[in-house]
Amino acid sequence: MQLTQYTDYAIRTLLYLGAHREEVVPVTAIAEAYGISAHHLAKVAQMLTREGFVRAQRGKKGGLQLAREPELIAIGEVVRRTEPNFHLVECFDAAHNSCPISGACRLQHVLEDARRAFLKVLDGVTLGELLGNQQQLVQLLGRAEATRDPPA
Repeated sequence: MQLTQYTDYAIRTLLYLGAHREEVVPVTAIAEAYGISAHHLAKVAQMLTREGFVRAQRGKKGGLQLAREPELIAIGEVVRRTEPNFHLVECFDAAHNSCPISGACRLQHVLEDARRAFLKVLDGVTLGELLGNQQQLVQLLGRAEATRDPPA
């Protein structure tokens, strides 16, 4: 199973904000720290705001902050809200399933069990737990920002 880039960016954004709890962080700072597109990250930030994970502040000193305590953000919830679907194989999508053995194939049930187990593990992990090494994260994010070429 592979998560979309959108989900990856959402989790990275939450990690950055969790590591910088006291700051209102511009999207551009997060994008720069990870070396990713600020445009793409802005779309992710809009969704995270709409879903209540982050708070957005407009204006000159605007940016993002976590809207909840990190211990109240389950990674499984983030993944469910950011992934478009969990169609591991064609037969998971009833509207587009053309597999001739769907009715008898046992693989679908095995994969469904695996999908449930995957999400159950993510449901048991909070952003707070992922921030257990906050100092190290802050150092690495700062180092990543410092090593990037300055904008021309």
